Amino acid sequence: MREMTTAQLAALAEARLIGDPQVVVGPRVVIDSRSVEPGSLFVALPGERVDGHDFAAAAVSAGASAVLAGRELAIEVPQLVVDDPAAGLARLARGILDEALAAGLISVAVTGSSGKTSTKDLIAQVLATAGETVAPVGSQNNEIGVPLTATRIMPSTRFLVSEFGARGLGHIRWLCEVVPPRIGAVLNVGQAHLGEFGSQSVIAQAKGELVEALPAQGWAVLNASDPLVAAMAERTTARLASFGAADGLGELQVWAEEVSLDALSRPRFELHASGLAAGMVPVALQVSGAHQIENALAAAAVGLVAGIELAQVAESLSQAQARSRWRMELTERPDRVLVVNDAYNANPDSMAAALRSLAALRRPGGRLLAILGDMLELGPTASEQHRDVGELAAQLGIDHLILIGDHAEDVAAGARVGGVGFSMAPDRTAAFTAAVDWLRSDDVVLIKASRGLALETVAQALAEGRPTLEVGQ
Repeated sequence: MREMTTAQLAALAEARLIGDPQVVVGPRVVIDSRSVEPGSLFVALPGERVDGHDFAAAAVSAGASAVLAGRELAIEVPQLVVDDPAAGLARLARGILDEALAAGLISVAVTGSSGKTSTKDLIAQVLATAGETVAPVGSQNNEIGVPLTATRIMPSTRFLVSEFGARGLGHIRWLCEVVPPRIGAVLNVGQAHLGEFGSQSVIAQAKGELVEALPAQGWAVLNASDPLVAAMAERTTARLASFGAADGLGELQVWAEEVSLDALSRPRFELHASGLAAGMVPVALQVSGAHQIENALAAAAVGLVAGIELAQVAESLSQAQARSRWRMELTERPDRVLVVNDAYNANPDSMAAALRSLAALRRPGGRLLAILGDMLELGPTASEQHRDVGELAAQLGIDHLILIGDHAEDVAAGARVGGVGFSMAPDRTAAFTAAVDWLRSDDVVLIKASRGLALETVAQALAEGRPTLEVGQ
């Protein structure tokens, strides 16, 4: 945010100001006292394990000029006191954004069951060619991360790219009220969080809240190859663009032809557009996995409706790098073992995409290993969905599975059907040790599970070629 006085901040956050109203604060807004820089506004958020109020004094010592808190504290800098610090942060973000929107900033939001973070990263790198762009690192897609990212915009910022997640109906609607989008992209409706939503139709209802919130002069960018997403065209008054099919929706269609993958499973394709923009340009992605083609098409459509030329969009996509950790992160070790760290999260769609990417990475004389953990929050279909993972691994010719988690036996049941070898790991250390014993030169190993299993520690240790996994990891 631009530097503001405590009086101005209090007005935006609807806070009671304690202290000097003329103290200048900014440009950073932080929720972690370790991230404080001189002039920062520290937001003291209460949490299940730690309470930010307990770290306010440390934030002040580190240079915070003011604190947004839920109660009055014994500190020597101005305080913005509100009933709910998270709600105060949201009001502050909306106030900062309203000023920027009035000055011409374009707000972009992306949602979907899978691929949100990778697509958000691609969109940000496409838009950055046309102006200063703010986007979160990693996911940051909830009621804290979305407004916190919005506070990073400055008067020079032209684009804000937000990632919207949801664990229930109304979540995305609320995020749209805090950070109103002008361009909204919906990637897919899969089975992530199926246990919380209950059905894919309810997931579609939740994801479609994004397009319902768009203004008439805005753009809904929809996946024409996903029927549940394409149907959202009826739920918006915004202009329509689509990706994934030549006979898609609206005023712009974006699709891919002549697709191929290189030795690292990086897609090459012809990017086609018709309607608002028309033409064909080649794209050579630097990110791995055939599923990245759909992500790139979504990013291309967003770039085109934002006014960027097709050739520039293609060049940006061809130069774009993976910015968020643990998502198809490839590391080749000196012993020629290739480690694929896709351990950030998992659902049935992203698990299938990762296994297909693993199959495409097979090297001459090498084998394929997958270290797989639970996909969480799938509800009553969890056992069946995990069995399907084992069956798919067999169909794709994966050589061996190392399984960890409560649903390891379900994956194993599917693997048995196809005759794939597997071993059970009671914990991460056992999974790591089994992988070290199995791997040899030219092998490729994929590590994937839901975030709760924290398999990124196993992936990192394997990528670094460590002989053992540290105690506690």
